[in-house]
Amino acid sequence: MTKPDLVALWEEHCRHEFATRDVDATMATMVAQPYVNHIPTMTGGVGHDQLKRFYKYHFISGNPPDFRLTSISRTVGEDRIVDEFIMHFTHTTEIDWLLPGVAPTGRQIDIPAVAIVQFQGDKLVHEHIYWDQATVLVQVGLLDPAGLPVAGAETAAKVADKSLPSNALMARWASSEGKPI
Repeated sequence: MTKPDLVALWEEHCRHEFATRDVDATMATMVAQPYVNHIPTMTGGVGHDQLKRFYKYHFISGNPPDFRLTSISRTVGEDRIVDEFIMHFTHTTEIDWLLPGVAPTGRQIDIPAVAIVQFQGDKLVHEHIYWDQATVLVQVGLLDPAGLPVAGAETAAKVADKSLPSNALMARWASSEGKPI
């Protein structure tokens, strides 16, 4: 029995979500009763009908036209993929799954995220998608980072470029300079 190419299956699924924006083709990449859970906002769907409804009316059709993903890393196991990526878009539409009830701000948004994708044979069973919602809220202007240990688009920039400074939010970082290690 030939093992399915999980990377090709995942990339086909994402292509239908973000490039072709084809709900039926997206659903065809999944098992009969799949589920998706966007952890920070608890959005998605469980079962074919709820997930198709979510995809059709609140996800695929609601993403801004310039929505794109930049891959950072990918780990492939026997029956799952862990994908690290950055979501990029201009907040020109109300994005129910990411910012429920928040009117478009017109701001550029960059969010590091992780997806854990489970497969059964050549179909997706589920997706668990994680991101830091505080990072999103800072970027759309709903959370003032002053005095809080949160950052905005800098988090995505740091994921993409490890040479950027670390520990900027740690007020006591300078106090360890020159101490024995």
